[in-house]
Amino acid sequence: MNSKTILVTGGAGFIGSHLCKRLLAQNHKIICVDNLLTGSLKNISNFLNDENFEFLNHDIITPLFIDYVDEIYNLACPASPIHYQNNPIKTIKTCTIGVINLLGLAKKHNAKILQASTSEVYGDPNVHPQIESYNGNVNPIGFRSCYDEGKRCSETLFMDYRREHGLNIKIVRIFNTYGPNMAINDGRVVSNFINQAINNNDITINGDGYQTRSFQYVEDLIDGLIKMMNSENDFVGPVNMGNPDEISINDLAKRIIKLVNSNSKLIYKDLPKDDPKRRKPDISLSLDKLNWKPLYDLEVGLINTIDYFKALGNK
Repeated sequence: MNSKTILVTGGAGFIGSHLCKRLLAQNHKIICVDNLLTGSLKNISNFLNDENFEFLNHDIITPLFIDYVDEIYNLACPASPIHYQNNPIKTIKTCTIGVINLLGLAKKHNAKILQASTSEVYGDPNVHPQIESYNGNVNPIGFRSCYDEGKRCSETLFMDYRREHGLNIKIVRIFNTYGPNMAINDGRVVSNFINQAINNNDITINGDGYQTRSFQYVEDLIDGLIKMMNSENDFVGPVNMGNPDEISINDLAKRIIKLVNSNSKLIYKDLPKDDPKRRKPDISLSLDKLNWKPLYDLEVGLINTIDYFKALGNK
C-alpha cells in the first residue's frame, strides 16, 4: 500500500483516535487536528512520539494551512447531545464555516475528502429502516437542530463543491457507535449505562425505554470509513454505516447490568424533545458498493467497552 499524507480532523476524539491508529498501522503520515473541545490528548498519547504522526491543536472554524495532503477525513464536531446543545452556535459553525474551510483545503491540494455525517439527518424518522434516499423528518428550530441541520448543511456543501469544482468527495452517515475511548461524561447512552452500572447507580432511561437504537462497534465503523475513502471516485454516497440489529433502550440497559453484574435499577425520566423513537439503518448500499457490514457482536463490543471504563478506574 502506498503511503499517503492524511488529515484527520477531530482526530483526538472517540472515533478519530481509532481512525488515526488504524491509518498509522497502514504506514500513512497522519496530521491529526483537534481543538480538544470534546477530544482528549489521552486518546492519542501513544502516537505523539511516532514520526509519522503530527498533532495540531486547531479549530477548523479558522482556516487551516498545511503544505500537502492526499486525503481528508472530517470528523470534527461535537457528536453527543450534552456537548452540542451546550455549544450550539459553535457546533453549527463547525458544520458550515469549518466544512467550507476544509473543502477549500481539499480543492487547493486536489485531495479526496470524506465527511462524517450522521443518522441524525433523518431526524425522528417516518420511514423504517432508514434508507439513504429518505430525506428525513427534522425540526429546524429545535434544541437538536444545531447538529441535525448542521450535518445536513455539511452534506449540501460537499455535494455543491463536487458539482461546482469537481471535488472528489465521500459522505458517510454514521449510526450509533460505541467502544473504547468514549468519554465518561459524553452523555451517550452506552457510556452512561456502563458507568452507572459499574458504580451500582440507578440507570437513567429517557422516556419509557421502548425506543430503539442500533449500535455498531467502533472497529466496524473504522473498516467502513477506510473502505469508503478507497472506493471508486464515482461513488460519493451518502452511505449509511451502522448495525441493523435493532435493540430497545430497556433491553440494552438490562444487558449491560448483566454483563457488569451490577445491582443497578432502572429509573425513567421524560423523553427529550425531538428524540428519535426508532433508529435502524438500511445498509444495502454499503454492502453492495463497499462489501461492508458490521462484524462485531453487541455483547463482545460491550464487554470490550466495559473493560475500558473499568481500566480507567471509572473516575
